[in-house]
Amino acid sequence: MSSTRKIVVTSALPYANGPIHIGHMVEYTQTDIWVRFQKLQGHECIYVCADDAHGTPIMLSAQAAGITPQQLIDRVKLEHEQDFADFLIGFDNFHSTHSEENRYFATYIYQQLKAKGHIATRTISQSYDPKAEMFLPDRFIKGECPKCGSPDQYGDNCEKCGATYDPTELKNPRSVVTGETPIEKDSEQYFFKLGDYADMLKQWTRAGHIQKEIANKMDEWLEDGLRDWDISRNAPYWGFEIPDAPGKYFYVWMDAPIGYLASFKNWCDKTGHNFDEYWSADSQAELYHFIGKDIARFHTLFFPAMLHGAGFRKPSAVFCHGFLTVDGQKMSKSRGTNIKARTYLDHLNPEYLRYYFAAKLGAGIDDIDLNLEDFMARVNSDLVGKVVNIASRCAGFISKKFDGKLSDSLSNDSLNQRFLSASASIAKDYEGREFGKAMREIMALADLANQYIDEQEPWVRIKDEAQQENVQDTCTIGINCFRQLIILLKPVLPQLAAQAEAFLNVGDLQWADLPNNLTAHSINRFKPLMTRIEKDRIEAIIEASKETTAPAAATPVIDSSIDPIAPEISYEDFAKLDLRIARIVAAKPVEKADKLLQLTLDIGNEQRNVFAGIKSAYKAEELEGKLTVMVANLAPRKMRFGLSEGMVLAAGPGGDELYILNPDTGARPGMRVK
Repeated sequence: MSSTRKIVVTSALPYANGPIHIGHMVEYTQTDIWVRFQKLQGHECIYVCADDAHGTPIMLSAQAAGITPQQLIDRVKLEHEQDFADFLIGFDNFHSTHSEENRYFATYIYQQLKAKGHIATRTISQSYDPKAEMFLPDRFIKGECPKCGSPDQYGDNCEKCGATYDPTELKNPRSVVTGETPIEKDSEQYFFKLGDYADMLKQWTRAGHIQKEIANKMDEWLEDGLRDWDISRNAPYWGFEIPDAPGKYFYVWMDAPIGYLASFKNWCDKTGHNFDEYWSADSQAELYHFIGKDIARFHTLFFPAMLHGAGFRKPSAVFCHGFLTVDGQKMSKSRGTNIKARTYLDHLNPEYLRYYFAAKLGAGIDDIDLNLEDFMARVNSDLVGKVVNIASRCAGFISKKFDGKLSDSLSNDSLNQRFLSASASIAKDYEGREFGKAMREIMALADLANQYIDEQEPWVRIKDEAQQENVQDTCTIGINCFRQLIILLKPVLPQLAAQAEAFLNVGDLQWADLPNNLTAHSINRFKPLMTRIEKDRIEAIIEASKETTAPAAATPVIDSSIDPIAPEISYEDFAKLDLRIARIVAAKPVEKADKLLQLTLDIGNEQRNVFAGIKSAYKAEELEGKLTVMVANLAPRKMRFGLSEGMVLAAGPGGDELYILNPDTGARPGMRVK
């Protein structure tokens, strides 16, 4: 084994304004597998992360919810930590950017850059919401793309044609906070003079620290000339106030990556390690960032320049990955494929998805697809049908015929030696983040083990007393193949590995244990280690994702009772809606649904069954006899509770502040609303 390495690893910080979904889990799974592999090799590998807890969206979301930003980020942090733990993501430390450590490092880096002349101030014109009395971040302005004319595009880039622009260039702009048309207002802001580090960045980005595709993209920025980077925001803002600039706050993207240092310092304080040993400019430790390709410029230009300017070490490498699609398409709320981590966990073993992601991931930045049919087939075939099947086929004979004891020696260990020989290539694949290639090699070994058992036919030979010793030998070889496969898969499947270690009656298996065959050793009775994925579990996840994911709402507004005006529609579009007066003749709670009431609606010439998410605002018995308004020509929607044949109309911010439309008593069921 090579000498022990000191390694620090980070993943991008999840934003503390919403739940983790399976698209996020690609990155954390990729990072966790790589970290677990390094630890399995015997290296010191510290994996730190934190919630990204600052910015305008968090401030407004908290205000809309009637809680403080601190309460919001505290709640979300607990949810994130639970989701990560249940997905077996083994952080050594998970912190928050809203911490004293982060305040210290953000201030220190800013002061170091300013003392060296790399901070400038100048007055700029910015979009301002006169109703909300606040400056608007780019993402809080929407309008028509100035290049292609697509409506409802953000203030910094068009999702239709990919164009980038300034918010002032949008046509018909509006604030997503209040719906008002923004005005231009002058404000003094603070800038990091990124161009001062152009020469250093040109060398660093071409020295093997980032993937070739990313280096090529960063070349475009460098060739165009690096512009000063705005690192300040005006009050009101949720974040850290700049120490010598009252009313100005560090922009969230300035202090977010600094959260890596802050989380590591928090870990050092807990464990007694020396922070400078890992983060000083002359550190011999290794530092790796795993991120999505969409935030490459922050991690390969801005952050290395800030670190260099403040006297810290730069990353050894930044590893970018692509996005996740589901069944070949962007994750969709309407199709039920924008799946929350918690929704998945409610229905399936996290290791199924960990394995599938591993089987798809390589070292590049290509997007990966979660094909749900392939997901089910591959997990059932590879994990259940190949790996676990080896132990299942051999353990019964060992337990029943040989008192649970493996043979004293192996008559032929050539198969186990073949597994050992393959481990060097597999280790190289893990190190190089070529996980898909590693999984293919491992499953090829599993095929060899199953083929060997098929050829030996222990179920036939066990009937011949003279050949029973050979059966014990065959099954001992098979059990040792299984043990080797478990070690090779342990970075991906740590929970299965723990169960297998208990079955094998061994301690914490390490990579160095690959050659150590178990002989004259007692194993425990085999219990099923993994079960097949059934299609109804996939269908349940999709259905639950449809139910729990409401149509995309605008960013929460300052007045939580008023939503922004939606984009205009034509009169012809509106005229397609058939709105009818309905009388609620029956109402009852839906079992195992937190939000739903089942309503029977009389619309004059027929009755309809409708599920409505108003349980938190009304008791079922209060609704019976009331008049309301329903969309009568909405296509029926099949839910796991039954068929919903329309939609009742309600208003309000949600929760217990929700009010169904209640026409005057003169209205009659079946009347059309005009």
